[in-house]
Amino acid sequence: MCDSSAYLLTKDKETLLLEHIDFFESSENEIRLVSIFGEEKNIKAKIKTLSLLDHKIIFEPLSD
Repeated sequence: MCDSSAYLLTKDKETLLLEHIDFFESSENEIRLVSIFGEEKNIKAKIKTLSLLDHKIIFEPLSD
C-alpha cells in the first residue's frame, strides 16, 4: 500500500499518531486525520513536512 503515516514532532522525537492516512483536512488551529479504516484523530498542530516518497507526514504542535 502507498498510504502515509502521521507523526507528531516534539523535542526532536517523532511519535506515531495514525497509520494508513487516507485523508486530512486543516482548519484554523486543528487538523483532522482519517485512516483508510475510518479511524479519525483531531490534533492541534501544523504540517512541518510531507514526504510522498517516504509516505510520511510530520506535524508540529501549535504553541498556546
